[in-house]
Amino acid sequence: MVRMPPIATSATLPDTARRKTAPAWLVMLLVCSGQFLVVLDVSVVNVALPAMRTGLGLSELGLQWIVNAYVITFAGFMLLGGRAADLFGRKRVFVLGLALFTVASLGGGLAQQPWQLIAARTVQGVGAAVLSPATLTILTTSFPAGPARTRAIATWTAVGAGGGAVGGLVGGVLTESLSWRWVLLINVPVGALVLTGAVLWLTESRQGTARRLDVPGALLVTGGLALVAYGIVQTETHGWASASALLPLGAGLAVVAAFLVVEARAKAPLMPLGLFRLRSVSSANGAMVLAGAAMFSMWYFLSLYVQNVLGYRPLQAGLSFIPHSLSIVLGSKIAPRLMNRVGAKTLAVTGAVISAAGMAWQGTMDVHGSYLGTILGPGILMALGAGLTATPIASIATSGADPADQGLVSGLINTSRQMGGALGLSVLSTVAASRTERDNGLAALADGYGLAFHVGSLILLGSIVLMVVALPRRPADAAHG
Repeated sequence: MVRMPPIATSATLPDTARRKTAPAWLVMLLVCSGQFLVVLDVSVVNVALPAMRTGLGLSELGLQWIVNAYVITFAGFMLLGGRAADLFGRKRVFVLGLALFTVASLGGGLAQQPWQLIAARTVQGVGAAVLSPATLTILTTSFPAGPARTRAIATWTAVGAGGGAVGGLVGGVLTESLSWRWVLLINVPVGALVLTGAVLWLTESRQGTARRLDVPGALLVTGGLALVAYGIVQTETHGWASASALLPLGAGLAVVAAFLVVEARAKAPLMPLGLFRLRSVSSANGAMVLAGAAMFSMWYFLSLYVQNVLGYRPLQAGLSFIPHSLSIVLGSKIAPRLMNRVGAKTLAVTGAVISAAGMAWQGTMDVHGSYLGTILGPGILMALGAGLTATPIASIATSGADPADQGLVSGLINTSRQMGGALGLSVLSTVAASRTERDNGLAALADGYGLAFHVGSLILLGSIVLMVVALPRRPADAAHG
């Protein structure tokens, strides 16, 4: 599930301008519909993956990139999208991002070759990265500061959480009742309807600052991450010492190094490196990368296990994940209250421990697994722990930052989660394949998926150690370190 923390200004429109806009409920409906589509598409494809593989003859590598192509571009261009919305107009960027997302969804739904589907998912990710930050900035500029804006942001957050939570169920219903193509095609009529409403009813707003975007930075970080992920998955078939793996890995690291050089010299950097001198920012983002690497892949491997090993139909798979979805929403909702009682650091560590225990338990899966004995218990633990962990880490990340940088730091923590998830999926898929490369039987598949969960629990243990050692316990400690 993806929850987008605030990453934009909270400037408001004058009362005279606000009176000319659409009714508040219509603005809310349009903006939240856009955010729902973006978050839904992170998780909705998971249940459809086996059907996609059959329909297009996808390889294991191709299967990973159906997910990663979207996540990597979403993460890599998200901060750029937020800045573009402020500089060039929130409505304009919202419309552009939604149009790009909708057209890419159509292309993916009509794809006849694996590369066409992966290319469409890549463009979808760019559209999502442009669209999602604009949804929040439109809310904060359309509602006056105070209770009205607080309620609007709470509704936006709940819609985002709901999109991630129902993705598996929606994917299962569409795949079984229609086909896997409708997992993407359903975005087209909904996107067109929201696009029309946005053009007609939303009012333009922007910051009065100079137009400067760090496009090279966004391209470099996205390209570097993609190359590193590709190099990792190449080790699955060619080994770590092969040129097929080392060349993209080396190129990816070189591109990431170039990104750091560009950011250090840019007048308006996408990622101001000076922020990482703050202990709160550096430690929280490091912990989030590791936590995202472990937790993000949960839905991917569970979807493959219940369908490829246990023989669930897509709809059954989607229904089986409802308790997981409710657990992650519950964890996210109760996290703020628990933070007030036990502290952000303690809650983050506790949530990660719960999730790691669930992963270790899930790793015991085998070919004779059952829903009650194999899926339900560990799934609830993994999801509940994930929900409890994200909010306190984000809170710690912003605790030591200057008020003017709060939005940027919130965007960074979400980007770290997505990037960690993309790299984690590549690593864990390679781990799983090491058990199945010579034997595609059901027992071998179950062993491979189980090994991925066990390695994921170890990665999460690394995140826990980093949290204990490096996360500041009190806001006053956040800038030290």
